[in-house]
Amino acid sequence: MTSPVWHPFFQHGLNEAIPHVVRAEGALLHLADGSTLIDAISSWWVTTHGHCHPRIAAAIAQQAGTLDQLIFAGYTHEPAEEVARGLIALAPRADDQPKLAHVFYSDSGSTAVEVALKMALGYWHNLALDGAAQPRSRILVLEHSYHGDTIGAMSVGERGVYNAAWTPLLFDVDTIPFPAPGREQACRDALEAACARHPAGFVIEPLILGAGGMFVYSADVLREMAAICRRHGVLFIADEVMTGWGRTGTIFACEQAGVVPDIMAVAKGITGGAIPLAATLATAPIFDAHRSSDRARLFYHSSSYTANPIACAAAVANLAIWREEDVLGRIKQLAQTMADRLATLACSPAFANPRQAGTIVAIDLVTPDAGYLSDLAPSLRLFFQDRGLLLRPLGNTIYLMPPYCLDAQQLDRIFAALHAAGEKFGLHA
Repeated sequence: MTSPVWHPFFQHGLNEAIPHVVRAEGALLHLADGSTLIDAISSWWVTTHGHCHPRIAAAIAQQAGTLDQLIFAGYTHEPAEEVARGLIALAPRADDQPKLAHVFYSDSGSTAVEVALKMALGYWHNLALDGAAQPRSRILVLEHSYHGDTIGAMSVGERGVYNAAWTPLLFDVDTIPFPAPGREQACRDALEAACARHPAGFVIEPLILGAGGMFVYSADVLREMAAICRRHGVLFIADEVMTGWGRTGTIFACEQAGVVPDIMAVAKGITGGAIPLAATLATAPIFDAHRSSDRARLFYHSSSYTANPIACAAAVANLAIWREEDVLGRIKQLAQTMADRLATLACSPAFANPRQAGTIVAIDLVTPDAGYLSDLAPSLRLFFQDRGLLLRPLGNTIYLMPPYCLDAQQLDRIFAALHAAGEKFGLHA
């Protein structure tokens, strides 16, 4: 029977087989035919502690029988309150910067970024109404970035074939060159010049750009970019949807630079990857600019499932895991074992440009067929699937972003498959 399901980022015209997953546990996906896949990308970067974590699953089940859904416009519930307190407690802090103090809920990374953009524009709009500032509406973005698939999130991401159909809907932005090695000063100079023109905000993925190609830059550059924005009064917006929840080695990537963003978007691992939830954190000045007796100045954004109690209960359990277990210790150990194997892989002439940020590693397969729309990526995906792995290369870039429960034996299987892929698809083969 032909399925009526339309899958995301999947070209149905290629007639590829679609595995049917019936159960998951830890780093393993169990298929209907009895085989298994090692989930080497955390099912699109969301699963942190492992699939079907008992503490999170139990919290979901308990909450589902108590309070399943509640309108959040003027009502509240304890799971949402507890998550908000927990997020603020974990958020990056610095003595010389305003702390993140308010939490606005949504239900995906794209909408968390969309909310961040609306907060930034609303902030400047309301200040202008008070005569406290000139209107600002321009947004700065970093080259090669990806921030989601809603209209605003696409507007601040890299333009290409993946959003060409919707170009008429996208708003204009100013793009800052990526601080590649040897190009850091060009990035700083461009940002300084752009900030002098008084934009509303600068939105970035801290330390590593995800879907744009897994490009890594230093904490020093991140710190300098934040300082430039601060000098010019430009809102610094950190998209920690992918980089958060330990992926780069700290709970949030901004911690490594001692940076507290004015606005920070989080999602994916907020529930351990069990159920959709997102949040946008803001400093007090952002919140206060919207707080008024004038109803016209309220923050006009919501969804029906904002702060869904079941999702929040999962997040409460996830926060407890972070507080009570040595998650960062597991991350450190996993990152080191990944680094050791990546160093060996990088010795192969089939690969180039190895890079790592915490438990995220990436390497480029040396091949003439390297574009985003090349045949290489789907060929590699099937190659890995046949070897019991869930991997999803970006063109010729193969990356790993596994759950933190991945063991050494599973990691060896993954890197053995990478070596085999180099032999089969690399230029030297």
